[in-house]
Amino acid sequence: MYHIENQIIGNHQNHYSMKIKRMIKYTITLMTIVLALSSCLNRPSEKIVLQGLAQGSYYAITYFDTEGRNFQHEVDSIFTLIDRSVSLWDTNSILSKVNRNEDVAMNQVFIDNFRIAQEAAELSHGYFDATISPLVTAWGFSRKQGDSITPALIDSLRPLVDYRNVRIEKGKVVKENPLITLDFNAIAQGYTSDMIGSFLESKGITDYLVDTGGEIMAKGSKPKGQPWIVGIEKPAENWDSERIVQTCIQLKDKGLVTSGSYRKYVERDGKRYSHCIDPKTGYPVEHNLLSATVIAKNSVWADALASICMVMGMENSLPLIDSLPDVEAYYIFVNADNELETYATEGFARQIVE
Repeated sequence: MYHIENQIIGNHQNHYSMKIKRMIKYTITLMTIVLALSSCLNRPSEKIVLQGLAQGSYYAITYFDTEGRNFQHEVDSIFTLIDRSVSLWDTNSILSKVNRNEDVAMNQVFIDNFRIAQEAAELSHGYFDATISPLVTAWGFSRKQGDSITPALIDSLRPLVDYRNVRIEKGKVVKENPLITLDFNAIAQGYTSDMIGSFLESKGITDYLVDTGGEIMAKGSKPKGQPWIVGIEKPAENWDSERIVQTCIQLKDKGLVTSGSYRKYVERDGKRYSHCIDPKTGYPVEHNLLSATVIAKNSVWADALASICMVMGMENSLPLIDSLPDVEAYYIFVNADNELETYATEGFARQIVE
């Protein structure tokens, strides 16, 4: 009996011993996994900077990645896709073919830009209008040199400018008049910044700043929670004047775009004309607003709203800006004494870095 009992006790001891060994092995394995995960989580993020020229301007992309991945090839592919979709300079783009009334299939990039342009037109009651292309060409702000501007020419082109006369139906652009042409330049770069940002997020990147020709999208922050700081340019005298920072702001999870009349202009008969053309008159604006900077939920809407502000002027656009949730603006204008003056909405002012 004793021997048997000892044997039974011994069997229980072996059973518990094996169980403990398995538990220890499991615990060690679990700790290894936790330590590995902890190592990944604590791994310092590497700063990646991509810079270059695209869409007739510069781009600068900064992001932080624990894996140190370089997405230059993918970013180049995004620029190529957008150029082939909505570029006026690419004669084989979808937009160029639509403007020539050729049969061409829409893609999502074109449809997105068309939809946003139409929404911006509705929101602004026509002060934003993608069908402004004939007037842009006539004034000399496109590939073709401008014609001799006369009231008769403007009057002949104005009937072609009305966003309500164009739509997408069954995957095709339908125009009330075949001479209607489209121009998405006022939103295409903002759209590009958003698209690059979305790509980075799809790769697990949560902290980035994308700047495509001044159209900015910022997400997250720099290491240790340091905010992204963005400079707003002081209006310059000429297109090639030195760039000077007027003010700086903190930016997080928002798009920011500045639209100004001081670098993009044409000169005719000794007079300077802004690139901001009023779709309702056919003529460049002549108010005292020099630049408008808008913060919005993304870069494409900041782009559209900044353009709207520049066409409408500060007095007319400010009520619109104030009516929109999570939208802020900063205006630089010339006062009655011909001096630079600024105005910031309350939310914008809180983000200015002193």
